[in-house]
Amino acid sequence: MRIVLAPDKFKGSLGAPDVAAFLEAGLHSVDPDLVVDRVPVADGGEGTLDAAVGSGFTRQVATVTGPTGLPLQAAYAVRGREAVIELATASGLAALPGGVTDALRATSRGTGELIAAALARGCTHIIVGIGGSAGTDGGAGLLSGLGAGMLGDTGTVLPDGGGSLTGLAKVDLTGLDPRLAAARITLASDVDNPLLGPTGAAAVFAPQKGAGPGEVELLESALRNFARVLAAEIGAVALTATEAPGSGAAGGVGYAVLAVLGGERRAGIDVVLEFSGLHTRVDGADLVITGEGCLDHQSLGGKAPVGVARAAARAGVPTIAVCGQTTLTPDQLSDAGFDQTYALTDLEPDTARCMSEPGALLTRIGALIATRLGYDG
Repeated sequence: MRIVLAPDKFKGSLGAPDVAAFLEAGLHSVDPDLVVDRVPVADGGEGTLDAAVGSGFTRQVATVTGPTGLPLQAAYAVRGREAVIELATASGLAALPGGVTDALRATSRGTGELIAAALARGCTHIIVGIGGSAGTDGGAGLLSGLGAGMLGDTGTVLPDGGGSLTGLAKVDLTGLDPRLAAARITLASDVDNPLLGPTGAAAVFAPQKGAGPGEVELLESALRNFARVLAAEIGAVALTATEAPGSGAAGGVGYAVLAVLGGERRAGIDVVLEFSGLHTRVDGADLVITGEGCLDHQSLGGKAPVGVARAAARAGVPTIAVCGQTTLTPDQLSDAGFDQTYALTDLEPDTARCMSEPGALLTRIGALIATRLGYDG
């Protein structure tokens, strides 16, 4: 029997490769002869890098500018001429020193520097997985990391961060990395928010990054000015892109990728399933096991486990979901494509313990699945 393990991360608890490893240990504790194929997945945000490495990409490291301007070592992944960059590693909340937010000054510059590092390795297709960003700078930092200049009235370079864009007078793109002209950029994101307005980057996401009401208002004004000034350089596309679905993702990094880099936005799970080759790997399998930390209504909107279940269904393979907990009804789980669902809270009602000790519980669930497979067998 061949089983494909394709879980997403259990956010705040365990990465997808470790989830797969614990489940495999449980399966093999009951039946060592099971053939297990591990394919960790993600939805384009945090965990996308792990999914790439688990799919045969090689992890690379570059020294880049962190979200507060301090240097840090950030990873990206390369396979041939294709690169996968996870914004969170260079410009995410998790990269903030001490976890202290800096709503007005946090920058996406490091993500642009990772793109430049991938270009230097000869990559011509760059996947940028966005999510978990620390700032709201409209991607101005990303562009700066690729050689652009954000200039004030006197021609001086402005400090990084969304707050400084209120003083932006000119976007100088003459120094933009020329290798971008031969590169294809894919924006992997499930976020469809626009850049501006009540559902935009500042209004919806900046409070999650420590911005108070006054700072949200300032950032909204700054992003609006950024788009206006950018339009003087690249034309009307700078204004129409503010309304594009996903332009508000990652504090507006989606906007810079779409408007300036000519990127194409695709659903994160579709991108991951494509580069992981999951559609091929589920062919001929007897069972697919997927999951994430919490299966809820957000999961039904196209998160990784539902994408995996759909791929398995197309191949005629049943799918089992494993999660920390679920708020979905049995009918909703079935409609989502899950033949069975196992939750850690079925074994341990204490959710704090499920978060702190998921490995042993996942191993037990793996063993339980293997036992039932043998019984059904």
